[in-house]
Amino acid sequence: MGCEHCRRTMLRRASTETQWGTPDMKIADRFEFRTKDPVLTFGPDDMVIDAVRAMSEKNYGASIIVDPARRPVGIITERDFMRRLLANSLDPNTTAIREIMTSNLKVARDQDEISDWLRIMSNERFRHLPVVDGDGVLVNIMSQGDFVSYTWPDLFKDVKTTVSKSVGNAYQLYLIVATILLYTIVMVFALRK
Repeated sequence: MGCEHCRRTMLRRASTETQWGTPDMKIADRFEFRTKDPVLTFGPDDMVIDAVRAMSEKNYGASIIVDPARRPVGIITERDFMRRLLANSLDPNTTAIREIMTSNLKVARDQDEISDWLRIMSNERFRHLPVVDGDGVLVNIMSQGDFVSYTWPDLFKDVKTTVSKSVGNAYQLYLIVATILLYTIVMVFALRK
């Protein structure tokens, strides 16, 4: 009887892992990845004023700085304009982008998993992620907002499935409480930025 109990437990665990352990979505699978406008790029020697104007016109929060082969060498964000340009009283008409860009850049590949990058972006506190091909050439840029549109629906589905299996028919109450708690945590982090 002990062996039968062990077998059933293993089968139940395997069934649970198969049901809940689906692979994460890849960046290339996202609708946003496939439908975004071309990435706004500049060279490191371009003037800051050109980036400011183009980003303002397109309502972009970031632009990627690329070398002549379109490999990312940096990123420039609204925060860079504020902290490195304005705070230092630099003239955007005569300041090259290389002087204020962030050059220690993280880049993803299109086959990377979204959840991995969302965790890294959250932990390291950056919002824009250049995506490159196998040769390191820029193909797109993803933001935390692009990833959050994936995570919320799937998170709620996973929570509902997990809670319903663990607490039975009373899962609605637990789901409501968990959703409120999760929403509160996300809003605290969102408002801190």
